[in-house]
Amino acid sequence: MQSFEVRGGKKLFGEITPQGAKNEALQIISAVLLTAEKVTIKNIPDIIDVNLLIDLLGEMNVKVDRVSRDTCIFQADNVDVDYLHSEAFHKKSGKLRGSVMLAGPMLSRFKKAYIPKPGGDKIGRRRLDTHIIGFEKLGAQFSYHEDGFFHLEAKELKGTSLQLDEPSVTGTANILMAAVLAKGTTTIYNAACEPYLQQLCRMLNAMGAKIKGVGSNLLTIDGVDALGGTTHSMLPDMIEVGSFIGLAAMTQSDITIKNAGIEHLGVIPEKFQQLGIQMNFKGDDIHIPSQEMYEIQKYMDGGVLTIYDHPWPGFTPDLLSIVLVTAIQAKGSVLIHQKMFESRLFFVDKLIDMGAQIILCDPHRAVVIGLEREQKLRGITMSSPDIRAGVALLIAALSAQGKSTIQNIEQIDRGYQNIDDRLIRLGADIKRV
Repeated sequence: MQSFEVRGGKKLFGEITPQGAKNEALQIISAVLLTAEKVTIKNIPDIIDVNLLIDLLGEMNVKVDRVSRDTCIFQADNVDVDYLHSEAFHKKSGKLRGSVMLAGPMLSRFKKAYIPKPGGDKIGRRRLDTHIIGFEKLGAQFSYHEDGFFHLEAKELKGTSLQLDEPSVTGTANILMAAVLAKGTTTIYNAACEPYLQQLCRMLNAMGAKIKGVGSNLLTIDGVDALGGTTHSMLPDMIEVGSFIGLAAMTQSDITIKNAGIEHLGVIPEKFQQLGIQMNFKGDDIHIPSQEMYEIQKYMDGGVLTIYDHPWPGFTPDLLSIVLVTAIQAKGSVLIHQKMFESRLFFVDKLIDMGAQIILCDPHRAVVIGLEREQKLRGITMSSPDIRAGVALLIAALSAQGKSTIQNIEQIDRGYQNIDDRLIRLGADIKRV
């Protein structure tokens, strides 16, 4: 198991470009199963989770031509459906929550799918009910077997009217992919409308699907008989963009984020501006100048600012860990309210050990009392519990005095492409051991 050794306290300088969006990639790459024709996907992030999904497709007999580091041509014209019920698939897919995204395309095109109990981050209960209930309403039969698989089969999928109990991104994407080849019309109300889901809709429409309402919470899908090939390019990863903004502020660095996909960031820049972080927008680039001090805003009545997660167009839960760590050196206080996952704030004990002033109110809420740079964090040995907390700890370590060791960095590698090499080019002192 590898670790990062980080010597903090250095100001960084330079330009950095975000990778392709991880959360988009898992949906888009799964969608290649919907056609026997070639699908070219560009700006693929070179990270563990995405590469594992590509490997799974290869083992399913999907032709994969990796023409460059970030571009693949897929052709699913001879899929081995039975591989999905093998021990090999069970073992590999159990490490990757994104493997659940294969179910919608498989059920849509081949009328059966197997879903293993999903892996991924240990950040609390992440249920599959939305996916499976949606499949059942489209006409699939569901059963759970003691071999650890959810079995789904359907003689024919038929369009229906769905109202989701939660605007799940993966649930919406999975049901959407199942519905594009169903007979008749499907409506999905309370659908997720994140940019990644919009990207999936645009790709499917380019393949011949008939999806209306893209970008809204009401999707209408008129089923078609078959889909064709297409070429699709992924958005920049908004979570990386937010992570680099927080990193620049915490380390008093001067960083320019190139090709940030600003029009797709929603309220993300605004939330970091509420922490007092200055940003300059130049075309599609974001420049974060070095700041001696940044002050957290208060509400108009003088109340303490609360930053919480909410389905799009609200603030993404994947950046709450970054906002929390960034607030450590701010002037003022902020309440972080993580509504969607009950275990994502438990990493703050490591930050407290480093000298941060944080009150963990309960599994969902933490108050950060800014240090105002009156004292630096101190380096310690810690372990990365999940992707986003891992990068938050890395940001803390880069701002800290002395040496920090971050263990279990495989969690960080699952979501961030060569993060150590890219930060070293900005002047960071990081060693992979």
